[in-house]
Amino acid sequence: LPQRLASLAATAQEETWQSRQQLQAQRQEMARLQEELSRARQDGERWASALQRAQREALEREATRGAEQARQQELIRDMKQRLLELLREKDALWQKTEGIDTPVPSPVPRDPGLCARCHKDFRLLSRRYNCSRLCHGKVCHTCSMDMGKHGRCCLICYQKRHPQTT
Repeated sequence: LPQRLASLAATAQEETWQSRQQLQAQRQEMARLQEELSRARQDGERWASALQRAQREALEREATRGAEQARQQELIRDMKQRLLELLREKDALWQKTEGIDTPVPSPVPRDPGLCARCHKDFRLLSRRYNCSRLCHGKVCHTCSMDMGKHGRCCLICYQKRHPQTT
């Protein structure tokens, strides 16, 4: 019996030691899990604050975009009004200038190889004529008028000399 009791006591001690080992392991596991939970909570708080910051920035951008869009719409409206004013002004000027005759002859171009009126190059097949009237410029066949024995002159000088033909 004393041997049996000693054996039972040894078994109980062994079980107690194993239980303590398991309890220790469980405590370590619980501490590790609590640490993970704490990190997860911190991450959650960081993500929540980042989300709030992102939402706040998005709202600020939306407000800025709305203000910018309103400013652009106002600018477009102002530009349309200015365009209408310019069109009215153009029409008024056009009506004032409608009765004005053809423009005075333009000065002779510096390049003697160009027609004074249409600025076409004189080539081998396009002849150059000296205007025998006001401007004395060099003109091509298309931009000149035959004056008979007086030679040729540019269309503008011809119209000034013969206003009834226009």
